[in-house]
Amino acid sequence: MGSAHSAWVILFAPLVATVGILFFGRVCRHLAPGLALLSALLGCVLSWGIFLAKPWGDTARLRWLDFPGLFEVGIGLKLDALSGVMLVVVTTVASLVFIYSLGYMAREEGWWRYFAGLSLFLFSMLGIVLSDNFVMMFIFWELVGVSSYILIGHYYSRNAAAEASKQAFLVNRVGDFGFMLGILLFWVATGSLSFSEVISRAEPLASTGWLYAAACLLVFCGTVGKSAQLPLHVWLPNSMEGPTPVSSLLHAATMVAAGVYLLARVYPLLLLSGVAMTVIAWVGALTALAGGLMATQQNDIKRILAYSTISQLGYMVLGIGVAGAWGPSLFHLMAHAFFKCLLFLCAGSVIVGMHHEQDIWKMGALKNKMPATFLCMALGGLALAGAPGFSGYFSKDLIVLWAVEKQPLLGWIAVATVGLTAFYIARLFFVVFLGAPRGEAARHAHESPSVMLLPMAVLALASVGAGWAPVSHFFFGDLPHPEHASHAAAWVLKGLFVAGVLLAWRLYHHAEKDPVSIPLFAHRLYIDDLYAQLVRVFQDGVARAAGWADRWIVDLLIVQIPAKLAWACGFVLRFLQLGNLQAYGFFFVAGTVGLLYLILSR
Repeated sequence: MGSAHSAWVILFAPLVATVGILFFGRVCRHLAPGLALLSALLGCVLSWGIFLAKPWGDTARLRWLDFPGLFEVGIGLKLDALSGVMLVVVTTVASLVFIYSLGYMAREEGWWRYFAGLSLFLFSMLGIVLSDNFVMMFIFWELVGVSSYILIGHYYSRNAAAEASKQAFLVNRVGDFGFMLGILLFWVATGSLSFSEVISRAEPLASTGWLYAAACLLVFCGTVGKSAQLPLHVWLPNSMEGPTPVSSLLHAATMVAAGVYLLARVYPLLLLSGVAMTVIAWVGALTALAGGLMATQQNDIKRILAYSTISQLGYMVLGIGVAGAWGPSLFHLMAHAFFKCLLFLCAGSVIVGMHHEQDIWKMGALKNKMPATFLCMALGGLALAGAPGFSGYFSKDLIVLWAVEKQPLLGWIAVATVGLTAFYIARLFFVVFLGAPRGEAARHAHESPSVMLLPMAVLALASVGAGWAPVSHFFFGDLPHPEHASHAAAWVLKGLFVAGVLLAWRLYHHAEKDPVSIPLFAHRLYIDDLYAQLVRVFQDGVARAAGWADRWIVDLLIVQIPAKLAWACGFVLRFLQLGNLQAYGFFFVAGTVGLLYLILSR
């Protein structure tokens, strides 16, 4: 099978599984997970085959929309180094999450609906990865939004889950509207929607200055929404209302990674605008810092990891804005996919073992009850914190060193965030696994089944080794390094890692309750409250004003009063229609007399 044919199979296998599950999933309980897992594993095997063959430059294209002289859009699949790496990461992580779901969702309702949603989600993400034009990417971009709405709201009977799914959908539409405007600007300017053609015709457009920068930044709005960058980050922590495997898939290698992948795909366009690159770098750095600060004061085990994801995505966006290529950011995306997926699966294991308790202050001493989860969480946490020798150390530090060299202020903001990362993940680890049990659920916790532990073990190995030189070279070749990398910054990073862990140990390893209370961080910098207030003032205010106008102006003055006048006139005039010949004769004579009187009186 050729690479192009394999790409079509990789893309449409999850869609076929989705259709099969929707039609027949309720007939047999094992059919839904079987079809979903088969499609994911098939995609994983074929993706690795494509990556090993490296058929870069191959395309597969079908005609779809063709308006001569206006524009032409095809259904095209693009195979290059960028899409090849993403195919491997997405299908590998998805396969492991599907396997994990067999254990996590075993006793949950909506079994078939859950696996149909996962398969649709995988189809949508693979479409983004393989798209060779803006229109096709935007279609799959929106499909990711729809499928995430379905999965986040899986427990639709819970108000919190229903609200979270709606928030995720609506907030992403804000970013997607900007993305759509950016696509339209590039189409008007270049006359094409194909990535390769737009890039080849873009250089003369860069001379337009602010207009070109605006087009780039509008496309970046799609990343701000999907990858939860400030100020559209608020949906991601609330998406934790969905099942934990869904959280893992969203945060690791699919939905939130789509925004970073978009920036990498249009990176040659961004390079032509210094303004756009600067804005992107600042948004990434501030998001990394804000996410780290908010994570330090969260008490829900999944929300801590959610804010961690926001922070790490900020690093990736920062890397796009300051590095000399997209390689460092995609390197960190891959490493993050492995260790963040592991951390979420470990969190799910803890939740199952704790009988669905998520408050870390009701846990404690789980290292003896859940030794395998304890070890996997330790490895994933060390990778996230950037411990020397782990994947996060190599990928994240590369971005930070680029930032320190290119834009020192942003670089040292990123350096400070490294200490926050070590602190909040060590806080989670010490409170959950060390100390004394803080409740009955912690005293009766149990280890998860092997079907959940196996994917965790595979991801633990990847979290350790994904950053090693042979592995990074295998995926990315020779990654660009700063020419004058600051050795001082590298040592500061190691020092902040140690300081963050030691501070967390000092504060939390025997704590019964949180000894640190910073309301600003606990209330998520009050950004969520600000949005709620804006909605109350503007949306609700406009709705109340419109309601008043509808009742007293439209309904009363325009509708009801004219209607009542017409009714009154009809009520009076109906007395003239009595159906009596004598009455009609009387009215005729009276009218004639009155008319004569008027004529003669003049």
